[in-house]
Amino acid sequence: MTAQKQWYDDDGITFHSEHKVQFSQSDSNKRMSLYDLLRVSSDMAVEDYAQRGMDRDTLTQHGYAILVSRTAFRFHRMPKENENYVFTTYEEKAEPLQLVRAYEFTTPEGQPLITGISSWLLVDPVLHRIIPTKKFDMRKPVESQKEHDCLKYGKIQIPEDLEKWDERIIKYSDIDGNNHVNNARYGAFVADSIPADFRTTTFTDFRLNYAKEAKLGQKLEIFGKINESEKKLTIVGKTEEGVSFESELFYS
Repeated sequence: MTAQKQWYDDDGITFHSEHKVQFSQSDSNKRMSLYDLLRVSSDMAVEDYAQRGMDRDTLTQHGYAILVSRTAFRFHRMPKENENYVFTTYEEKAEPLQLVRAYEFTTPEGQPLITGISSWLLVDPVLHRIIPTKKFDMRKPVESQKEHDCLKYGKIQIPEDLEKWDERIIKYSDIDGNNHVNNARYGAFVADSIPADFRTTTFTDFRLNYAKEAKLGQKLEIFGKINESEKKLTIVGKTEEGVSFESELFYS
């Protein structure tokens, strides 16, 4: 997907990008896939930083890597195949150990499609240690915060009686330029493990927490639980090294 137009608000931090949902970015229900939701959100966050002089190479040269940690999205209405939309992202006031970034997908007329919020870790790419956000001196700290019409990112409560729903081997095409599984691929892992009876379900909210990244050649076992009273699917991925990701999908 190629952005048609990109621009900033006068504040210099609110970044907008026009897009269209292509056929390859849709699922079998002709809605934007979870994979593409995560891909667009991550890629445009990277693009925002790049346009402000902080591309990945520059960050690395200054001793920084920025890794997505937790995300939460509300689906007011999933964008559909061939639909144009505007993606907006901006940073908010950071937590002591996590950068915070918001997302908005809207129609060209401004109607909400998806609202999201995420946290990102600032990491030393050599020592692999978390860096306090107050030490990130490559841009002026953001102090603003807004209310968001979505769940808050945070800890996911995992039920004890999970059942095995799927397994897969991490392949070469899952790996990105950091030699990790690309964060968007976890959206595909979640979607592939959804039980058949829920594949046409209209989900309302999605939360995903990244833990220990899966590596090339590892087996990723995926476990799940349906909670009918809370109208929620809990989906957890594990390798032999421990939990790789945790997620929740809510429906109405």
